[in-house]
Amino acid sequence: MKKLFFAALAGIVIVTAGCVSTVTDTSSPAMTWSTDKISARYQRSVDQVYQSAVTVIQNNGVVLTEYIPHDTTNTVRALSGKVNQKNVWVRVEAVDSKITELTIQARSSWGVSDVALASELVTEVALQLAR
Repeated sequence: MKKLFFAALAGIVIVTAGCVSTVTDTSSPAMTWSTDKISARYQRSVDQVYQSAVTVIQNNGVVLTEYIPHDTTNTVRALSGKVNQKNVWVRVEAVDSKITELTIQARSSWGVSDVALASELVTEVALQLAR
């Protein structure tokens, strides 16, 4: 009886304790407390960086949703997608009139961070902007 009780309690703790915020202001399950996002800044417009990010995600996987987060202005764009069966969230926002910040966050379906994938995607966006 005690084993069953503790197993149920452990299951509840694992399921409820693992929701964290993403860079796109949504929630997602996570099983790690390590870094799972990479940021970069470019001297380009929000539209240029966002279109490059969309192209990179489409070339490597699939874009699931594109939107403007509801608590922001038009200077912030976001998308979520899947790359190599991992969840990817992208946020593009204007720092000032000439600088745009790109943040990419990647996690597996179990919520484990994948900073290597996020870093690879940031690099591909930079290469896409250079073209």
